[in-house]
Amino acid sequence: MNKTLHPHDADTAALAPPSVGADLATTRLDRWWGRVLSTPARHRRSAWIAPIIVTSFAAFLRLWNLGWPNSLVFDETYYVKDALSMSRLGYEGTWPDDANAQVNRGQTDGFSADAEFAVHPPLGKWIIQTGFALFGRDSTVGWRIAVAVCGILVVLLTYLIARHLFGSIVLASIAGLLIGVDGQAIVLSRTAILDGPLTLLCLAGVGATLLDRRSQNARRMIGRRLLWRRPWLVVAGVLFGLACGTKWSAIWFLLAFAVFVAITDWLASRRSRSGAEPRVSRPSRLVSIRRAAYSTGVLGVSAAIAYLATWTGWFVTDGGSDRHWVQQHNAAWGGGFAWVPPIIQNFVHHHLAMLAFNVNLSTPHGYQANPLTWLLYTQPLSMYTRTTSGGIGPCGESVCRETAWLMVNPIIWWASVAAVIVVLVRFVLRREWMLGVILLGVVAGYLPWLLFMNRTIFQFYSIIFEPYLILALTAVLGYLLGSRTDPPRIRRFGIAVVGGFLLVCLAVSAFFYPLWVASPPVTNGFVDLHFWLVSWRFE
Repeated sequence: MNKTLHPHDADTAALAPPSVGADLATTRLDRWWGRVLSTPARHRRSAWIAPIIVTSFAAFLRLWNLGWPNSLVFDETYYVKDALSMSRLGYEGTWPDDANAQVNRGQTDGFSADAEFAVHPPLGKWIIQTGFALFGRDSTVGWRIAVAVCGILVVLLTYLIARHLFGSIVLASIAGLLIGVDGQAIVLSRTAILDGPLTLLCLAGVGATLLDRRSQNARRMIGRRLLWRRPWLVVAGVLFGLACGTKWSAIWFLLAFAVFVAITDWLASRRSRSGAEPRVSRPSRLVSIRRAAYSTGVLGVSAAIAYLATWTGWFVTDGGSDRHWVQQHNAAWGGGFAWVPPIIQNFVHHHLAMLAFNVNLSTPHGYQANPLTWLLYTQPLSMYTRTTSGGIGPCGESVCRETAWLMVNPIIWWASVAAVIVVLVRFVLRREWMLGVILLGVVAGYLPWLLFMNRTIFQFYSIIFEPYLILALTAVLGYLLGSRTDPPRIRRFGIAVVGGFLLVCLAVSAFFYPLWVASPPVTNGFVDLHFWLVSWRFE
């Protein structure tokens, strides 16, 4: 392994004069890359071209034939119908029992004004309904396009965060490519449910937190007053609040990165007091505590305001779930809380009802997955399956199948999990802050689910921390790539291993892609080839 986390010499050394870069490079590939980045202008151009190529490729995988399957699939039955009613009422209306068939036929106004009890906050459904304006309420593309855009932006943000952490166009491109071709990320980008927007907002919040850290490091050399200006921290709080307004599981990211902000502020103040960093004036211990409290307060207040804003439809309309619960049940608060307005009392009651439902949900489901098995990936999920038979079908046999299988690229997933172990060991030994960020993302997205193992839980909830698994894998691939100044034999070996691994990942994604997007129709034999584990069988 290299002595540093930043195997980006090919990026930085290329800014040196060509003769120097040529002397440093030990392989033809390095020398070519050095020429690509040989001037600041070329470096800037590559910094733009790389994310465009990676994101465009990911967009193609997510947008191709987006309207298929041409019916509601899996939990779209909840969120698309909620979005359809919200776009008319401002809150979730109630649908009849045969609503799925109606919506699939294009009858999208069959709901009543009676409120439906919604178990998740409203923002994700508002995001889904933005696609109706472009493609119509009766279009499967209209149902899914907004979530697809969220999935594309997840790829771009993963690239940008990797570039920020590792300082390398190459490693950032690898991170974007890996999340771009992963099956779980692709399928959840093509399905109108909440987990795609949730992942985007949490990832964007982490990105804004990193930008706040960078701006603070730059300002620390100027003077103490500027350190109280935290525009990126406000942005991070807003994004985490919007994520909570999509699904409550985002609260763990808000808490985890509030701790991150407080600790980094505290450590920065300690370094300043000890003289490790030059400062105009060095803060006292009290100022350090105040600064950490201030930063977490900014983050929390911004998140709370943004979260409340996501409930605007519930507040400004009159028919939402539990909107008049206190009045209807003669359950107004008394004593010292009697002054609280009824609308706030109703709002609190509705949240308590949502909390009770989400914590106590324990209905058995064939595809539920215990969080203890998530890292092994033993339980994928079939979202849609259609079998045709009779004569010779489009797959070349008498029985053809179309299936949308919510399943990762197993090579990427298992390698990422192994990489997290490497990153954890290295973090313990070297305390590299960027590794701490990656591990914190995994912790915030995964560990809280271990508190709710009796609840009905699905494997695809892991999408919220998958970008951080990918970042861990990218870091390890960076170690294997090494530096352009490594001995030629070692450098060539590293390039061959990483290049071979990426080719295998691309081949596996191509192999699974027909089962991720339910197109084209395939044979039963082709489907059977994908059951690498017995537990993967979905029928």
